[in-house]
Amino acid sequence: MSGKLYIVATPIGNLEDMTARGVRTLREADRIACEDTRHTRHLLDHYGIERPLVSFHDHNERERTEELLARMREGANIALVSDAGTPLISDPGYRMVEAAVREGIAVVPIPGPSAVITALAASGLTTDSFYFGGFLPPKQGQRRRALEAAGELECVLIFYEAPHRLLESLEDVEVTLPGRTVVIARELTKMHEEFVRGTPAEVLASFRKRESVKGEITMLISKPPERGPETAPVPEVFARHLKLGLSRMDAMKATARDCGLSKREVYAELEKS
Repeated sequence: MSGKLYIVATPIGNLEDMTARGVRTLREADRIACEDTRHTRHLLDHYGIERPLVSFHDHNERERTEELLARMREGANIALVSDAGTPLISDPGYRMVEAAVREGIAVVPIPGPSAVITALAASGLTTDSFYFGGFLPPKQGQRRRALEAAGELECVLIFYEAPHRLLESLEDVEVTLPGRTVVIARELTKMHEEFVRGTPAEVLASFRKRESVKGEITMLISKPPERGPETAPVPEVFARHLKLGLSRMDAMKATARDCGLSKREVYAELEKS
């Protein structure tokens, strides 16, 4: 009889957020797969858990998956954890879960902390629907296109961001989605937890005043505001979107949305100019 694969959520900062079920699962697992064995050892020491650890990260996920699948076929129970929060959310693990499902090995989620849900719940933004986009692209053109595309969705947008890129990303939010409310959730559940809320320009100005930005960051952007059709000429609106770095096709889609027209009507207007 094969073993099971347990997907165990761990604290995103405060070690007291570990669930009782999560502690028990880690204590009973035959082996724990983790991103950084030193980081996970700190968590296990806190709860007095002594179990074998094996590294499982982006650079060895493929080979480790085969190794751990072989153990589960033999009846071992494997617990998968990430450095913080729920595994697989912008973290490695998909290949192993997909392979386990394919082979009929039971995959058991052990729910717990998630920076996405934690940030959303305390953001003050609407919570009925949201889009999680992981980390924004590091290059400006790709990042602006990603923000512009996500901005068409009628829901809250949530992204992770590296502290050294936060100012650049906020500048791009100010350019692409200026009418929104932005919430930066930093160091969630930790000693220096903070929420910075405001327009893109206000939040950007707040962080520009600091000598440096540190910590784990979750960025939330409000739903699009209700607005009437754009009154500027179609060619002008189209040119504005091209300047943001959008492709011609994406700029046409954005122009159609802003002007309340079909893409065919936008094309016809551009042909006249």
